[in-house]
Amino acid sequence: MTGRVRGDVKNNCMNIDRFVVVTGGPGAGKTTLIDALEREGYARTIEAGRAIIREQTEQNGGALPWVDPGAFAVRMFEWELSSYRTAQAHPGVTIFDRGIPDLIGYYALIGRKMPDEVRRAADLHRDNRRVFIAPPWRKIFTQDTERKQDFSEAVGTYLAMVGAYSACGYELVELPCVTVAERVRFVLTQLHGADE
Repeated sequence: MTGRVRGDVKNNCMNIDRFVVVTGGPGAGKTTLIDALEREGYARTIEAGRAIIREQTEQNGGALPWVDPGAFAVRMFEWELSSYRTAQAHPGVTIFDRGIPDLIGYYALIGRKMPDEVRRAADLHRDNRRVFIAPPWRKIFTQDTERKQDFSEAVGTYLAMVGAYSACGYELVELPCVTVAERVRFVLTQLHGADE
């Protein structure tokens, strides 16, 4: 299994790190925002969790968060490393749908000891110092066949991501609870200033 990067590349980013992470709890509009940024021409990664759940469901595999959270975490880690390596081949900005530090938060959520290699990877594979985080947003939160968490679990995931990224030395920028177009403008302004 490999992570994926798709989309065109925006090359107008001179003074920031090219790898921009969007994280947060489930159902907070994170992937919808990234889809919109992709339509603006930005390369993006595919979220590990959903992709692995789809793959494991199709293959009747056991690496599912509600079956074997440890095996699921290993698969996510492999996916994130692959996505990071693939993004290195793109010369412009890549928007990451979660990043390696998400694994630190996930291990905290499932109450398991985090492997040393996860922390080493988070230290070695750095992203833009500013990480966008989508806060819990009850108005848009929904469950589906892949997102089985309830809203309280979504809040817990958000808090775990705040802890993980803060511990890794990132500056968290909370996304406003506004329309997708407004979120896109917010992100681009944060990244490039008012000229976007």
